[in-house]
Amino acid sequence: MTAGSILNRGFVLLLMLGAAFLASTGVAGAAEGAADNESTANAAKFMAAGIAMGVGSFGPGIGIGWLGGKAMEALGRNPEAAGVIQTNMILGIAFAEAIGIYALVVAILIGFVF
Repeated sequence: MTAGSILNRGFVLLLMLGAAFLASTGVAGAAEGAADNESTANAAKFMAAGIAMGVGSFGPGIGIGWLGGKAMEALGRNPEAAGVIQTNMILGIAFAEAIGIYALVVAILIGFVF
């Protein structure tokens, strides 16, 4: 499986989940009165937090895997440069992980503050 086909499948899955989410909230909100609208809003809020976390951790996960793989290739080609390669790899992974942490903060804000 190539990276392009994995991304295409992920994109299609994301679209299907979004369509199912929109369809379910529309039906649930129209079926009952105001009491269900509050629970539907809470459910939508937590679904949005989950989607934000899932989408926000997708990129850093791929980036960290790519950085680790390329660092191992570099170490295989030039073992003497292990210190420099490891330092740069850890720095890049820290930056990628920071983006994932931002997604976590946004998901927590969506779920519990807004």
